Amino acid sequence: MSNPDFEVARLLLERLGIRPDDLLESPTRPTRAPTFAEYIPRLIEAVPPGARKVYLPYWRRLEAYWPDRTLDEPTALELQQLIEVTRRNAVVRRNSRGGRSASEHMVSAIRCLYRYAKRDGYISAADNPSADMDMPTRLPSTRRALGNRQLAEINHIASTTGNDTSLDTLILRIHLETACRTGSALRLRGEDLDPEQCLIRLFGKGGTVHWQPISPTLMTSMLEHQERSPDPAQQLLRYRHGRPITRRRYDHLWNRIGRHLPWVATQQITTHWLRHTTLTWVERNFSYATARAFAAHAEPSGQDSTTLTYVRASIEEVAAAVAALTSEPHPLAPTHEKTSDVEVATHPGRS
Repeated sequence: MSNPDFEVARLLLERLGIRPDDLLESPTRPTRAPTFAEYIPRLIEAVPPGARKVYLPYWRRLEAYWPDRTLDEPTALELQQLIEVTRRNAVVRRNSRGGRSASEHMVSAIRCLYRYAKRDGYISAADNPSADMDMPTRLPSTRRALGNRQLAEINHIASTTGNDTSLDTLILRIHLETACRTGSALRLRGEDLDPEQCLIRLFGKGGTVHWQPISPTLMTSMLEHQERSPDPAQQLLRYRHGRPITRRRYDHLWNRIGRHLPWVATQQITTHWLRHTTLTWVERNFSYATARAFAAHAEPSGQDSTTLTYVRASIEEVAAAVAALTSEPHPLAPTHEKTSDVEVATHPGRS
């Protein structure tokens, strides 16, 4: 006489596609988590260049701190202790703020590492020790817009001191007119210039690319400077002998200006202050949308993102702001006031 329970179990196994032999096999062992020394070199090769540049020093510190420990060994408390050690041992610079930036980058680097480890199946969501890590509170930025007198003093020192005044004044003008970041200026090439429409192509954070209007005067200066780099596919900004500049040139420039202008050194003025200055002026004199387009900020996500798609400024509006900023006409800027299309549509008699 057959056992009813056995028959039910047999039918259930058949429906699930499981053979009796499968029940005799040992379960699959969980994937062994690699050590930090094994995993970090692979991680470095997998992340985008921007993340690699920021996180590499902190991953190297993890690799040196726990080379033989597996990723699933450190506890949340141990990771928090490492972050605190990183904060205390941060290099003290002129603009240091108690090691907050170093600890913030360490938190982000650890989270990035465990995010990839989770995708690889080495760490489960429940066992992720970085899930509840505290991000240090970011202090408000001390940067602000500079006044006309301050800008005049900075430009005067740049144009009258140093071993390459034409290069230094060109650098300052590029950043004042475009409000671009240092990385974007260093990536400029001869083929990124459009003299006919007075546009330059800028590569920004996160792989963004946009065409930025500039004044005819700045375009002329950049074309003259291009003679230092005959290959249009290579970096535009170069020394007289043809070697491309690096961020070190910016450091030397601001250190030199700071020696002549003590307030620059005291307030730790950098190129990013020029970005604040230009974008503040554009927002005050034109609109928030124009300032967003000028800054080439990435499209936001969230509650306000839908509205911002309808109020995005055009390149002609940015060109108009450049024309007003530099007191020079721009090929793309409107030469006369245009009646609103909405007004024309609602009042057909007007033109």
